[in-house]
Amino acid sequence: MRFIIAFLLPNEKPLGSLKSFHMHELSIVLNIIEIANDELHKHQAQIVEAIELEVGELAGIEFTALDFAWNAAVEHTILQNAVRTISRIEGKARCSNCGNEFGVFQRYEPCPVCGEVFNEIISGQELKVKSLILS
Repeated sequence: MRFIIAFLLPNEKPLGSLKSFHMHELSIVLNIIEIANDELHKHQAQIVEAIELEVGELAGIEFTALDFAWNAAVEHTILQNAVRTISRIEGKARCSNCGNEFGVFQRYEPCPVCGEVFNEIISGQELKVKSLILS
């Protein structure tokens, strides 16, 4: 029997705090392993075939460090042979002054229309398991 588990709601499966500063990518990978293990047991499956992650460009994740932590942490776990896909979500903000929506690469980029720096981040902070394929 094969299961496809999709986490469609925002923040349904948060992966960790963005407040950690030293190698928090490893703790995030360990949390992903825990989430996958919990879902595997919940659905009485045997194998995680694939896992899809959503990681925002503003989530504070160093992708090279995430890859390194992934390779080190998943060995001899249920994710060792799983196909991993990472969807990178671009940063986007809405100006609190004029309402303009624009792409951002960091949190306090000024609005290109009016120059306001206090803007609402509307995408790019995601950090979650989007889906698992179990069998």
